[in-house]
Amino acid sequence: MIYLTQLIFVKKGKEAVFHEFENFAIPLMEKYNGKIIHRLRPQKEAYISSSEEQPYEIHFISFDSENDLGEFLKDDTRQNFMHLKNESVQSSLLIKGEKM
Repeated sequence: MIYLTQLIFVKKGKEAVFHEFENFAIPLMEKYNGKIIHRLRPQKEAYISSSEEQPYEIHFISFDSENDLGEFLKDDTRQNFMHLKNESVQSSLLIKGEKM
């Protein structure tokens, strides 16, 4: 089992486009033994301290294996929707780990 934490920074005014991509991509993960453990959209008031820009969303995700993640990332139908992600996401930070 692998775990991913993703901080997603969305371009201002492109939130609806980002949601459109997510509405497709998140259910597709299940095909590859992936799941969203937590999907957070923290408000400014939730931050105790922060030295950098705050993300629009934070995802905690798991996949059964590295192979499952790789297959999800290169899925042909997912690739057809990547223009929505490219249009809406300014940047993201992906952290890969394992349960300890």
